[in-house]
Amino acid sequence: MLVDLRSDAEALATLGDVCIVGGGAAGVTLARRLAAKGHEVILLESGGLDFEQATQDLYKGANVGMPYYDLEEARLRFFGGTVSIWGGRAARMDPIDFERRDWVPHSGWPIGLADVDPYYREADAIFELGEAFDEAETWQRLGVKPYAFDEDRIATALWRFDEAAERFAAARTRDLFDAPNVRVVLHANAVKLQAGPDARAIEHIDVRALDGPVFKVKASHYVLACGAVENARLLLASDDVETAGIGNGHDQVGRFFMEHPTGRIAKIETSHPYEIWDAYQKRFVRSDVPLAPAIRLGDAVQREKQTLNDIATFKLQRAPERGVPLGNKLYHNLKHSISPDRKGRILDHAYRGVRAWFHRKLRGSLEHFMASTGMTGLYMIVRGEQAPNPDSRIVLSTERDALGNRRADLDWQLSELDKHSARVMAETFGAELQRLGKGHSVPSEWLSEPGAQWPVDPTVGNHPIAGYHHIGGTRMSADPAHGVVDADCRVHGYGNLHIAGSSVFSTAGWANPTFTLVALALRLGDRLDTVLRNR
Repeated sequence: MLVDLRSDAEALATLGDVCIVGGGAAGVTLARRLAAKGHEVILLESGGLDFEQATQDLYKGANVGMPYYDLEEARLRFFGGTVSIWGGRAARMDPIDFERRDWVPHSGWPIGLADVDPYYREADAIFELGEAFDEAETWQRLGVKPYAFDEDRIATALWRFDEAAERFAAARTRDLFDAPNVRVVLHANAVKLQAGPDARAIEHIDVRALDGPVFKVKASHYVLACGAVENARLLLASDDVETAGIGNGHDQVGRFFMEHPTGRIAKIETSHPYEIWDAYQKRFVRSDVPLAPAIRLGDAVQREKQTLNDIATFKLQRAPERGVPLGNKLYHNLKHSISPDRKGRILDHAYRGVRAWFHRKLRGSLEHFMASTGMTGLYMIVRGEQAPNPDSRIVLSTERDALGNRRADLDWQLSELDKHSARVMAETFGAELQRLGKGHSVPSEWLSEPGAQWPVDPTVGNHPIAGYHHIGGTRMSADPAHGVVDADCRVHGYGNLHIAGSSVFSTAGWANPTFTLVALALRLGDRLDTVLRNR
């Protein structure tokens, strides 16, 4: 059932088995899982079925740390969530991402890849990606002969691409709207979690539409699935019983915010610039989903050099000192001037379609010509795993939004380990390239500068700062002193409060988070099903 709180408050009157806050990829996946198992689900969405500026403005907040994107532009607040404008990159995390690494402070999940792997296989079907395959099969499917890199030093990472537009938006979720045991409630803003007097369970959630009265939503279990920043903000702001916020007895809520920082880390001096670039480009494979390989620091060199699990891609371009080309400037100005409503997203999807056609038909020839004539050089772009950093955090602002709630500010902080890892990536690839007689790398000067400063370079691409990936803030841990949720995504100390989404990630890995957060939402659905059946 699909209802709007502004006109049908009665939809909240009935007790549910599970109340989910947030109608993005995690919330929709979890609701489907629980509905299929016969449970009564209430899914609360702050926005409507399309972009609305007044609702989007609830995301405003200040960046008080390192330079970052404007928070109200870094995610979308309507049914279907930010995945409505994502690029479709899907990748699994590596085994090393889940491990405790002695050289990476605060690393290690209380679960391993084996716990997530069955749900990865289900996520393959959700995103229509086919079956996962190993590195050797990757090159065979691409029809490309790989470089003979030492795999302990330079390995291959792989993205598969979801080609469906707005996979979790209204047009693709009629099954939820039609399900008799699901209530999807639009314009339902969760303004407070009401903890019981002993701070061991949630009694209800206060919900209201903009300019509307407050209603109480009651369920047996509650799940926050509204993004890393908002999950932390809501816990911190619900402070009438626990004065530091729900689940924050050890001052962990909001900490360990992570991203995938982007930066130019080397110029590749080689007589084969196009050949190297071409080997690691997105390919549209016949009878399969598009694939894009990247290079990854091998596990052995990560341990040897004490680095993070970084990846890198390649870009053929004119000298970066010349700045962003005029065409790119015009595109970015146009993109940021268009509202991300349905019409704006249709234009964006159309642009992506034209770009895909260009990549299939023309880009290779054009890049080859420009590289062979010396018009462009080959550069290495890192997409880094960010080290878990307790000082990188989400905090409450002194300012309040239209609902009267304190906003969230972001204090994003990188560390020297992040820069060290990028430097090792540039050096290791250069050494391997030189060993093969294919050239060498010239690491970027900023990598040798002391401190954790990370430059913003608009010439690296569409994501000049980081990947728009909000990770951490309610991290998973075995010990309440080191995180917010346990291995089952249940908030430490609370019997009926859970969190879904990438905010629970203990480490960020290199992979885009959407694929893993969907797998974890499926796992949480199975956990809640077991709990509900045994009550």
